[in-house]
Amino acid sequence: MTTFVFGHKAPDTDSTGAPLIWEWYLNSKGVDAKAKLLGQPNTEAAFVAKKWGFALPEIIADVENDQPVVIVDTNNPAELPANINNADIQAIIDHHKLVGGLETKGPIDITIRPLACTVTVMHDLMGADAETMPDNIKGLMLSCILSDTLEFRSPTTTDTDRALAQKLAAELNLDIAVYASEMFEAKSDVSAFSDAELLRMDSKEYSVEGTKFRVSVLETTAPKIILDRKASLMETSVEVAKEDGVDQVILFVVDILREEATLLVPNDLVKTLAEKSFGATVSGDTVVLLGVMSRKKQIIPALKL
Repeated sequence: MTTFVFGHKAPDTDSTGAPLIWEWYLNSKGVDAKAKLLGQPNTEAAFVAKKWGFALPEIIADVENDQPVVIVDTNNPAELPANINNADIQAIIDHHKLVGGLETKGPIDITIRPLACTVTVMHDLMGADAETMPDNIKGLMLSCILSDTLEFRSPTTTDTDRALAQKLAAELNLDIAVYASEMFEAKSDVSAFSDAELLRMDSKEYSVEGTKFRVSVLETTAPKIILDRKASLMETSVEVAKEDGVDQVILFVVDILREEATLLVPNDLVKTLAEKSFGATVSGDTVVLLGVMSRKKQIIPALKL
């Protein structure tokens, strides 16, 4: 059977590019593999795929029993198909904390490393085979690293990520600053998306002391475009929370250039969360959190009520 390779729901550039990269690698090793998506990718991911000549992978809703799969860029069952534990999970390649809850049919290869991007882990796993990557795969890899590190601004950035990105850019004869700017401009174009789509676009579920949150992050170079919609976003967040079975949707609008996040504060629950988690003083329906850019390293670990 064909091995499906996919990342998490609400796919970003890493969860779109990494499956395509690993599809190429497995096929090069004689394994029949196909990249899949678990949702509509964001605008940056779509831009990157088109830039490097890839059609976006097929979106699947679930997997059948015994379907061979490789999971990338997550190990969280909440971000994966409902039937994932009945699939034949063959490997996990990730850079997030170990969540638990996945069940496999036998021993598998699991690689989780404290790097900023899944594809940096993949590059290490490829070993000497990485030198055979065609330019379009190199382009995907570079794009994923620049996206996940916000062009090295994110505190998740490691020397390994930076060195690999610089190596790939040199081989592709690309100026990192110019290309990253193009990517972030594409990411910032959210005019075609509804409020509900924006709230789910880059989000993860997380519980704090029994309260279930959908933690949404929108990274942009044009935060005003999103913040001008704050009233309708806060109103829609109530509906999204109800539909998704969580208690509250919280939205952080990350300004890539100013290196700060604006948290929408629609009610006293989020006000308390902001004050206890970030030591913020909240006096309105938004609060600016200086230096906060990473959900994985700065937002999720800080959340408390």
